Amino acid sequence: MIEIIPAIDIIEGRCVRLSQGDYAQRKVYDASVVDMAKRYADCGVKRIHIVDLDGAKSSSPKNLKTLERIALSTSVEIEWGGGIKSDDSLRALFDYGATYAIIGSVAAKQRELFAEWLERFGGERMILGADVRDGKVSVNGWLEDLALSIEDLVDGFLPYGLKQVICTDITKDGMLEGPSFDLYTQLQSRYDGVDFTVSGGISSMADIERLEELHLRKVIVGKAIYENRITLKDIERWLLNA
Repeated sequence: MIEIIPAIDIIEGRCVRLSQGDYAQRKVYDASVVDMAKRYADCGVKRIHIVDLDGAKSSSPKNLKTLERIALSTSVEIEWGGGIKSDDSLRALFDYGATYAIIGSVAAKQRELFAEWLERFGGERMILGADVRDGKVSVNGWLEDLALSIEDLVDGFLPYGLKQVICTDITKDGMLEGPSFDLYTQLQSRYDGVDFTVSGGISSMADIERLEELHLRKVIVGKAIYENRITLKDIERWLLNA
């Protein structure tokens, strides 16, 4: 069954959600980041998705102490992205407890460096974060659009052992209007040896059921949980049936 990966976005140590990647359209939630991670772990999820939005905006990780607290408080795998642009920041990420590193801007703009990281750490730990808007890749916290398609990006890293891609459709993210089913179906069909994670727009368990029917492998769920459109009980039931 498709794997559900709950999401936590962090600004200034607090859980937030953005709409369409716009920092001005943020909603802050009361739950602490560590408590939220514990709730997900208690549901039985194997992996959580965390984005350091402060780090994405400033080009270096800013919430590593929070990462450390989550890693020490739970046994879940943590995929972490936001501002990872140097060897030092990548090593710090793993030192503070991340299982996987999500690399977006570096992969798009410093391809040789990401290729080196893929070869050094392996496709099992390195995840390509491909955020797209109107078919083109966006970087630096979704503040800069490039003249580069996701297919061009993926093709360039296949020879270096790329195995995992999180593709976020920015136009759908945080809008609770359903994901871009066609986009992910086409990508997964084209690249069978790569696991694509659906990200952006999940509004209900019906969306997840549809993705399961389309044989997609992983899905990130964020705002739908915070807005109670998908409950922790829903996730728990799904995992029990997996």
